[in-house]
Amino acid sequence: METSKIVLPSDLNSLLGEREMSVCGCMSWSRITDLVVPDVESFSLPSPIPHWPPGHGFATGTINLGELEVREITKFEFIWGSGIKNRIKGVNFFKPVDIPEGYFCLGHYCQSDHKPLRGFVLVARDVSRSESPALLKPIDYTLIWCPDDWTEETVHGHGYFWLPMAPEGYKPLGYIVTNKPAKPSLDEIRCVRDDLTDACEPHGIILSIHSKISEFAFRIWKTRPCRRGIHEKGVSVGTFFCSCLWSPGEDLNISCLINLNPSLHSMPNLDQVHALIKHYGPTFYFHPDEIYLPSSVSWFFENGALLYKKGESEGQRVDPSGSNLPKGGCNDGEYWIDLPKDSTEKKIKKGNLESAKVYVHVKPALGGSSTDIVMWVFCPFNGPGCLKIGLMNYQLSRVGQHVGDWEHIALRISNFTGELWSVYLSQHSGGVWVDPTDLEFIEGNKTIVYASRNGHANYPHPGDILQGSVNLKIGVRNTAAFSNYLLDSSKKYEIIAAEYLGDGVINEPCWLQYMRKWGPTTVHDSRAEVTRTLNRLPATLGYTAQIVFNKLPNELYGEDGPTGPKEKSSWFGDEKC
Repeated sequence: METSKIVLPSDLNSLLGEREMSVCGCMSWSRITDLVVPDVESFSLPSPIPHWPPGHGFATGTINLGELEVREITKFEFIWGSGIKNRIKGVNFFKPVDIPEGYFCLGHYCQSDHKPLRGFVLVARDVSRSESPALLKPIDYTLIWCPDDWTEETVHGHGYFWLPMAPEGYKPLGYIVTNKPAKPSLDEIRCVRDDLTDACEPHGIILSIHSKISEFAFRIWKTRPCRRGIHEKGVSVGTFFCSCLWSPGEDLNISCLINLNPSLHSMPNLDQVHALIKHYGPTFYFHPDEIYLPSSVSWFFENGALLYKKGESEGQRVDPSGSNLPKGGCNDGEYWIDLPKDSTEKKIKKGNLESAKVYVHVKPALGGSSTDIVMWVFCPFNGPGCLKIGLMNYQLSRVGQHVGDWEHIALRISNFTGELWSVYLSQHSGGVWVDPTDLEFIEGNKTIVYASRNGHANYPHPGDILQGSVNLKIGVRNTAAFSNYLLDSSKKYEIIAAEYLGDGVINEPCWLQYMRKWGPTTVHDSRAEVTRTLNRLPATLGYTAQIVFNKLPNELYGEDGPTGPKEKSSWFGDEKC
């Protein structure tokens, strides 16, 4: 993907005007500042994207979805900005420009104005041989949001949101935004035949403007396909969803695309995967006071990890390759891995950074329009947590500790160009997608990931991160910092799975087929230690803190041994967020 660029409309004076906003002529909204053309800064990765090794359709600029061919557009013309007075964050709206001949716009783009411009929308070209065209003009537009006074003196400088009215059998995929009340031209956008579309959902609210006289609010969200994962075909268009009346659970009036091309030709081949890892592979930094460092899986097995079976008191040494682990099945509680109860236990808990590597799973995302390079990090032991209550920190002795800790990150790569689009950072039982504009880089386009002390949750920046209630300053404290303990994934990695490449291309390790627990279920009452700590606090504070901690996931309490990568829902699905 090329760096997002902006061009300004020639009629700048048309963007200046009055300040009253309303919805559909019936709802009055609070005043906003005079609209000005924003000084939009574009984001680009620190280093140029290299020429990837040749092969297939990866990074060729276009993707064939069956009856449609699509391209990413990253050059935009500014249309309108929310510019709400005294707001910390506003929203800017853009029209894609420099659309290649034969391709058509599917909708406009928007993003928060507090970040550098970096985004895309897809444009499409009809390559079908069907009697019914893949693309058609709308038959009209519905005004979704507008000012309530339509005089020539007051119309300039407002945003007007138009939903295309699709012909029968077709669906719109996005909205048109104008800064004047006149309807857009029907040539401005195309609707897509409904069998070439899939359902999408709102994700991540961008703007919410509340009415002073009504319970309704005008809201804008990013969108994504409802169904996501290795086998799902929904393709994000890059457009947004907006509404005054939408409620969760209702269908949206726009859709996303679907990839009906079974070949997944846009996915990278093995040489290209290696090149992507070497170019983008992040460096993991562990806390300078970290005791429980990562290791390779084979080191963990070689140094004494034991396999236990339900009903048997003695554990069995695990072969270095994991060949004697039970394969397949499910996490049924029949087997688990534990540490030996002898002098080697302490050694194994500390891990072995020298042997450590990331274990890579490569998979299609968003209908094959993106590639997820998922990197799993194994730590033999997860240390105890730390409670933060107000200004006080309470280091726990057992809560949070467990054998066998798996954390991961995912690099989402655009299959149009091979550009890093987003990075997922796992954090205990959840995680977040982080835009490259919010990441730190080292050695070109390699990101930095900071692993928290003891718990190994991944963060984009060093510091103290609270998991719980930030407003109340109550929760589990995660501390991340720069140190000499590092793992460079661009050099120390092993590809363990890439199903789309076909049988025999990647030989999955034996231990990957082990679907049971990598640590025993903790027998002590971890929550009791938290309760004892809270009982020492003033009654009101202790009660509030208990409510917060009751909402935290069991994983933070160490009450259950974790499962391996292939048992996680994200292995075949999308990341939790």
